[in-house]
Amino acid sequence: MSTAIRRRRAPLEPFTVVSIVGVSLFMLASIAPLWLILSGSFTAESKLSETGYSLFPHPFSLEAYRTILAGPTVVDAYIASGFITIVGTALALACTSGLAWVIARRLPLISRPLAVMTYLPMLFTGGLVPLYLLVTQYLHLGNSWFAVILPLLIAPFLVFIEVGAFRQLPESILESARIDGASELRIFWRIGLPLSKPILAVVGLFYAVTFWNEWFTALLFISDIDKFPLPLLLQNLIANVSASTMLPTSGQAVPVYQLRLALTVVTIGPILLAYPFAQRYFVKGITLGATKG
Repeated sequence: MSTAIRRRRAPLEPFTVVSIVGVSLFMLASIAPLWLILSGSFTAESKLSETGYSLFPHPFSLEAYRTILAGPTVVDAYIASGFITIVGTALALACTSGLAWVIARRLPLISRPLAVMTYLPMLFTGGLVPLYLLVTQYLHLGNSWFAVILPLLIAPFLVFIEVGAFRQLPESILESARIDGASELRIFWRIGLPLSKPILAVVGLFYAVTFWNEWFTALLFISDIDKFPLPLLLQNLIANVSASTMLPTSGQAVPVYQLRLALTVVTIGPILLAYPFAQRYFVKGITLGATKG
C-alpha cells in the first residue's frame, strides 16, 4: 500500500513538466485571439475605436449582432455557405474516395494513369486565367455556387491519404468478396467505405473546412450580393468600410469595427462546433497506418 502511495506522489519528470507548460502556453496563445474577438464583438463601437481590444467587453453592446440579424443579408450568406459546404463536401468526398479506390486497387490500364494525373496538379497549376475561362466560358457557371465547388472538388493530397488507407484493408476480406461474386463497385460500397470511416471523417472534415472558409473563388465568380457566402461577406467588410452598407441599419451609424468582429464570430462558430463531433474519428484517422495489425 505504501509503495503505491509513493508511486502516486513521485515527482514529475522534467520532460513531463516542460510538455505541460509548453502545451498550456500554446493553448493560451490559441485561445487569446478568439477571446479578444469575442470580447470585442460585445464591446461598444466608441470604446473599440478609442482603445481597441480588451479582455472584457465594457461597455457591453449588442448593436453589431442586432445589425447582423436585422436583415436577410447574413441569412442568405449562411444559406450560401451551408449549400457550398454540404454539397461540396459530399461531392468531394465521393469523387476523392472513388478515385482513391481505383488507384489503391492497382487495376490494370487505369490505376497508374489516374495516379499520375492526380499527382501532376500537386506540381503544376494552370493559373487563374484558364480557370476563369473554363468556369465562365465553357462550363457557364458564372454567378453560381457550383463555380466555388467544382474547382475545389478533388484535393490530390487527400486522394493519396485515402489511397494509403485503402491499401491497408485486409486483402483476404476483399478476395473473399470477389470469390462470392461481388463486383468492384459493391466491394467498394459495402466493404471499403464502412471499414474506412475514420479516414473518411478526417478527409470530410478537411473538405468542409476548406469549403466553409473559401472566399477567393467566390470573389472571382459570384457577383450577386444575395449569393455571397459568409467568408466573402466578411472579407468585403474588412477590406472596404463602405461594404457595411450591405447590412441594414436603423438610421444610426454602422458600428464598423464591432461589426467586423461580430461577423467573424458568426462565421467561425459553426465550423468550430463541427470539430467535437469528428474528434473521435479524427484521432483514428490521423494515426491510421502508424501501427501494423
